Amino acid sequence: MFDIKTLNNISPAGLAKLGPSQFRIDEEGAAAQGILVRSAQMHEMELPDTLLAIGRAGAGVNNIPVEKCSEAGIVVFNTPGANAGGVAELTIGALVLASRNLWPAMQWVQGLAGEGDAVAKLVEKGKGQFVGPELAGKKLGVVGLGAIGVKVANAAAHLGMDVYGYDPYISVDAAWMLSRSVTHSVSLTELLAQCDYITLHLPVNDQTRGFMNEGVFRGCKPGLRLLNFARGELVDNAAALAALANGQLAAYVTDFPKEELLGVPGVVCIPHLGASTPESEDNCAVMAAEQLADYLLNGNIKNSVNLPEVVLPRAAGKRVCVLHKNEPGLISAITAVTTEAALNIENMMNKSKKDMAYTLLDVTGPVSAQLAQRLEAIPSVVRVRVL
Repeated sequence: MFDIKTLNNISPAGLAKLGPSQFRIDEEGAAAQGILVRSAQMHEMELPDTLLAIGRAGAGVNNIPVEKCSEAGIVVFNTPGANAGGVAELTIGALVLASRNLWPAMQWVQGLAGEGDAVAKLVEKGKGQFVGPELAGKKLGVVGLGAIGVKVANAAAHLGMDVYGYDPYISVDAAWMLSRSVTHSVSLTELLAQCDYITLHLPVNDQTRGFMNEGVFRGCKPGLRLLNFARGELVDNAAALAALANGQLAAYVTDFPKEELLGVPGVVCIPHLGASTPESEDNCAVMAAEQLADYLLNGNIKNSVNLPEVVLPRAAGKRVCVLHKNEPGLISAITAVTTEAALNIENMMNKSKKDMAYTLLDVTGPVSAQLAQRLEAIPSVVRVRVL
């Protein structure tokens, strides 16, 4: 029986994936083996020694101390793509919002309250100031072709836009899903220079933080309309405001409000609603719970941000899970222990991710209670489980 601690009111649809015969849901969870979390801040939280894994019902993990978890042998999962539908829909809506000047137009028309029968005439007289272009025939650049970017690209193509996609790391699955009408750009510089609209669908890391900066804005097509429903840190807000002031940028729609962006003409701030749909919340919770359960029960790792993906069908005997540093000689040291214990390896997989690595072995033979202790005694082994 595994104890699972929940934070942020995890969707019942996700909790339903944790069967009561194998998992006990405990909101206190002082000695939990697993945690399911949405956006609750965990950096100051004391993590119990019993904790094996954290399932984040969402894509971003900046609320989780990932490095600290790696050092303690705690696997951190996220749920990429689970909220893709909700974010993609809002992004398409934002294309129209940015193009047709809907936000200032709606603000203006609300100011006509109290004009009585004159409202209709005032509307006809004043609407010309909000004229904006249609999307059909315009060029859209989609930077980042993951689950969300692909959906946005395909939907925009159906709206008659000329869509250009850029992602040097596009996965095989994403490539299969991408419409044939989307042009694959090999040069980010060319994409930025020719597109009327740019939408960002990138993760935030040391290479992408401040991706849209002063230099990049200078290389964009004048009058660009920029959308950001990925992460606020992708855009240098000071550079965006300067680009708006000089006409390089016509509009900036973002799901990540900041003080300096509020009340600025040309900027539309949405209160982080990308994944705020019942469907997205259910999908994220289900995916997080299933990944957490599969790791606790079978040792399989899928969609971890700090450990490699290792999914191995169960073979006969016991499963030995070894989480260790990515250093030379660890595999031979692990197999030497199993050989000394007179165990036969029926199935084995090892993968690494940056400084961490993970080895799964299905073994047959007399598995003693001391096996885990012997493996943990190997230098650079962080955690061992025998299932």
